[in-house]
Amino acid sequence: MGHWNNSCKYQDSGCMVHLLLGLQLYVKGKHILQRPCDELRNMAAASVKATGTAAILSPRFSYLYSMGQCWTKLFRPESDYNESPRADLSSGNVHLITAIPSWEEKLSEASRDGKIVVANFSASWCSPCRVIAPVYCELADKYPFMIFLTVDVDELAEFCSSWDIKATPTFFFLKDGRQMDKLVGANKLELQKKTASVADSATRSM
Repeated sequence: MGHWNNSCKYQDSGCMVHLLLGLQLYVKGKHILQRPCDELRNMAAASVKATGTAAILSPRFSYLYSMGQCWTKLFRPESDYNESPRADLSSGNVHLITAIPSWEEKLSEASRDGKIVVANFSASWCSPCRVIAPVYCELADKYPFMIFLTVDVDELAEFCSSWDIKATPTFFFLKDGRQMDKLVGANKLELQKKTASVADSATRSM
């Protein structure tokens, strides 16, 4: 698994990726993209992991939702934008970032005050992002001495690309602007574990 074959099929919890020589991509039964075979062969090889991670061919593809992960879309039918209401990406102690100056301001504040930043790269159309959002807000309330940010990948697409965001949600744990840890996917237990570990290191250094 994980390599290009004449055919590759993966199905899990309502999300089906079906790649044949005709090379059509389906998500939850919806046909969303079709490319000529030769063009697709020049793209990155499909990656299908035994753990249940959805296949990724190229960042040009729409997101794939499987096993708590939502793969970032760079191509998606306009109608999809109208199907889902905008998710509440921030509340309480979570600050929504939709502009680079806001990001820079929060990181400067964190460096000045010696605080750790938790940055959640998220999207309003991403179902796992919605699922994990209440957990993220609870962690922000639990650890008020840390700064929790939600970065809207649609509003800051180029900026997110510079952070090599390939899936949403992706969480970064930063100190003085440098990465301490990272988590990809809406894994509640791992997010809680990593946040607690980072918070513990922060309290020890106070």
